[in-house]
Amino acid sequence: MLLLAAIALIVLRPWERGRERPAASGPAVVLRVIDGDTIEVRFDGGREDVRLIGVDTPETVKPGTPVQCYGPSASHFTHALLEGRRVRLTLGVERRDIYGRLLAYVRLPHLFVNAELVRRGLARTLTIPPNDRYAPLLRRLERRAARDGRGLWSACAP
Repeated sequence: MLLLAAIALIVLRPWERGRERPAASGPAVVLRVIDGDTIEVRFDGGREDVRLIGVDTPETVKPGTPVQCYGPSASHFTHALLEGRRVRLTLGVERRDIYGRLLAYVRLPHLFVNAELVRRGLARTLTIPPNDRYAPLLRRLERRAARDGRGLWSACAP
């Protein structure tokens, strides 16, 4: 029995031994922008709502929540940047949130969208393990944006 367990550990994929599972990724087309950190895409043969991992933009469309400071700016930026564009999604280790949305990092050919939102001060970081692969990068970008008074850091009370 002990020998079988040892063999199983040798042949198990790395993520089955406790390391991060390899990310699935693929091309998608952004059909519409819901708000600054949520988009609807055509991906893998269907339509999916996608929540950008690691970022939280101020609310603009959440039921029962007033429009938050800098929310319209974040939403407008994401809309102008992504609507109708081809992107690459890299899905998180945890693939869906409690609302059924795909959780993903979003990239254009030369831009990491999640990071750009934070760098411009349009989003704060939101780290939820196990989807924390880029948390150190996003925290650094957030500190710089706050230090430089970019975006929401200059306009909104903490």
